[in-house]
Amino acid sequence: MRVTILKTPDELGREAARRGADSIRAALRDHGRATIIVATGASQFATLTHLIAESEIDWGRVDAFHLDEYLGLDADHPASFRRFLRERFVDRLPTPLGSFAAIDASGEPNGVCRDLARRISSRTVDVAFIGIGENGHLAFNDPPADFETTAVYHVVQLDEACRRQQLGEGWFPTLDDVPSRAISMTVPEILRARHIVCSVPDLRKARAVRDAVRGTVDPQVPASALQRHANVDLLLDLPAATLLGD
Repeated sequence: MRVTILKTPDELGREAARRGADSIRAALRDHGRATIIVATGASQFATLTHLIAESEIDWGRVDAFHLDEYLGLDADHPASFRRFLRERFVDRLPTPLGSFAAIDASGEPNGVCRDLARRISSRTVDVAFIGIGENGHLAFNDPPADFETTAVYHVVQLDEACRRQQLGEGWFPTLDDVPSRAISMTVPEILRARHIVCSVPDLRKARAVRDAVRGTVDPQVPASALQRHANVDLLLDLPAATLLGD
């Protein structure tokens, strides 16, 4: 795991975008197409802003998959991750994506998971853009996460810490409004990506970062699974790196 500490969230996002874009360009050059995973949330604001500004990417040859989504939210709900990605990434690209596999949270959940698995399983994911939650989750895989599942996407129950993070970031007016279930890409599927770019700003993530980087690989700290991957860029701002020490 390559840990890089930047001064500000914007610098973090710029560097995350640059490293991820390098992998996209390499895949386009070597294989003619690229497949990426895109995430949402406050940690991805700067990364996505800088990614869409990267040059020499033929986005028409890039296929994107959605990482996770709340069950029961309409696609136009202010907290919908489909809306987030549409407004902050898909619709702002200079040219249209080759395809975008959004998670249809209004569909029958198990059927949605099967369809997404069918679409992604035959592909090599060139780069996954992800973050780490305050409770150490990867995507919506809250602790204890399933590190051994053979599923690609699954339905998960969101724990209270995860739901309180969504409330604290201002996505919902009250805790009762935060959905309790979601569809999430599994940890093993995230780890299948050739390159993982993990953007983590903010002091409130410092403990999760420390436990993921310095602790043992433990389902109680889902992000610790990143230690099992040979090509991870973990990019932090100064507050998020506070507890790492020297």
